[in-house]
Amino acid sequence: MGVASEQIHGIIALALEEDLGAGDVTSIATIPADLPATATIVAKAPGVVAGLPVVEAVFAQLDPSVSVTLLAADGDRIAQTPMELARIEGPARSVLGGERTALNILGHLCGVATATRAYVDRVEGTGARILDTRKTLPGLRVLDKYAVICGGGVNHRVGLYDAILIKDNHLRVAGGVRPAVESARALYPALNLTVEVEHEDQLNDAIQCGAQRIMLDNMSPDRMRAAVELIAGRAEVEASGGITLGNVREVAETGVDVISIGAITHSAKWLDVSLEVQ
Repeated sequence: MGVASEQIHGIIALALEEDLGAGDVTSIATIPADLPATATIVAKAPGVVAGLPVVEAVFAQLDPSVSVTLLAADGDRIAQTPMELARIEGPARSVLGGERTALNILGHLCGVATATRAYVDRVEGTGARILDTRKTLPGLRVLDKYAVICGGGVNHRVGLYDAILIKDNHLRVAGGVRPAVESARALYPALNLTVEVEHEDQLNDAIQCGAQRIMLDNMSPDRMRAAVELIAGRAEVEASGGITLGNVREVAETGVDVISIGAITHSAKWLDVSLEVQ
């Protein structure tokens, strides 16, 4: 699914420990240990599927005897509801014990994918791509970014270690675009480098310094359009700040290459999914 198994294992282990503790006392008290159960996971709202392999991993980690049959695939659109996403079979205690962990992760990831797809659909035909940010839930970044891909978006850097993004605070401390870029290039010549600019002087410096990507921060569409013309293909152009579903199409039509939107992860609405025992 594009995420390392050890990363998923760690996330699930923490989630199961948080939910189960010493055991599901309600199920232990009311359900015989050898009683089997079959359940389906159902989506009750339109959206985009993301996280079904995590559902498999949750039950595999909790109890390998539980069988999970996927009835949909990540990236599928949920158009008609209710829509069955997976069938779970195994000891009833285990099926119910893993229910909340599986649904919490699945509902969240489907929400991120759904929010991403809404923006992707809105800019269709413009050539602009929708980009995520680091505004993700702590501990869930790799899964949040995976869900963005399921929704048709593109990943930005994963963390502070895999690409250089010189932002306004860096520029203030470093003394401007040129010294910041020159220092970064000298120390990390192989890393992709982006410079955030707020006005034309910074834009010119970023172009002259050879930045691979220039981020236009909180600019109006008219200023973005002028910046794209000035850059003239010498760098990839990113739009950022104040972008909503209501104005993203206008931003895309300025000619920018990518549009970064924190809301697709930090404000995604949890998709309504449930587990129903048959």
